[in-house]
Formats: sequence, C-alpha cells, structure tokens
Amino acid sequence: MVIGIFGASCTGKSSIAKEIANRTAAQVYTGKDYLRGARSEAEAKKQFIDMLSSNETGNDYIVYVITEKEHLAFLPQKAIRVYMTADIETIKTRFAKRMNGNLPPPVATMLEKMHALFDTETYDLKIDNTDRDISDICDRILGLCTLIP
Repeated sequence: MVIGIFGASCTGKSSIAKEIANRTAAQVYTGKDYLRGARSEAEAKKQFIDMLSSNETGNDYIVYVITEKEHLAFLPQKAIRVYMTADIETIKTRFAKRMNGNLPPPVATMLEKMHALFDTETYDLKIDNTDRDISDICDRILGLCTLIP
C-alpha cells in the first residue's frame, strides 16, 4: 500500500509518516529521496515510480512525504492521498521553532504564499493538523487503507 502525504511546510507530514512507520514498519521516503542510488535524475524517477507502482496494492506500506506539487505525479493510481493542512499561524509558529524562535518577515511571506499550494489537488483524506492528535490522524489514515482495495 502506498500512502502519499502532502501539504505545505510544518503541517505535520513527517510526524505522521514517522508514526505510520512505527505502527506498520513502512518505508518512508521524503522529497527527493528517490535520487539515492541512481546515475541520473531521469533514471531515479523511473525507478522510484516503478517501485511505488509495484507496491500500490501490496501488503507492505510505503509512505511518500511530498512538499513539491510535481511529485504528486509519482503516486500510483491506487495510492492513498492524504492532504495535510494547518492554519497559517500554527505553521508560522512551528517554522519559527525550526529557526530558533525567529521568523524573518520574508520567510513568513513565503509561508503565506505556499499555504494553499495544494488546495486544488485531489485527495482521499484532508486533515487539518492545527491541533489534532497524531495517533488519531494515523488511525484515520490506516483505517482508510483497509477500505481501499
């Protein structure tokens, strides 16, 4: 089973992926991890897409954490697509923690511009992770996995 978790920065994608991996022994890939071990970017993309496609209905879990829209195209047709969101103030607070408590105005502006980047994308589940429990979110995602053949 392939689970694609996508959304803007600091919406909890990596935390959710880590918890799913803890529960299922899933392999987790993030961003451009697919470039590892290939001679060229084109070859890496093909190998990664083939690997995801070969596992789209399998019993093993693969979680792909996506922050760039073009990487959504890597997901096979039967992948579970989970769109993670959070309100912009929560995102700014989380991002500021990454920057030792300081969020420069240009970074805040960038986060505001990126906030709705995935709003027009197709998803199986949309989760607002402003103040949700990680365990509850994982329960919902894994429950959806059992519903889709």
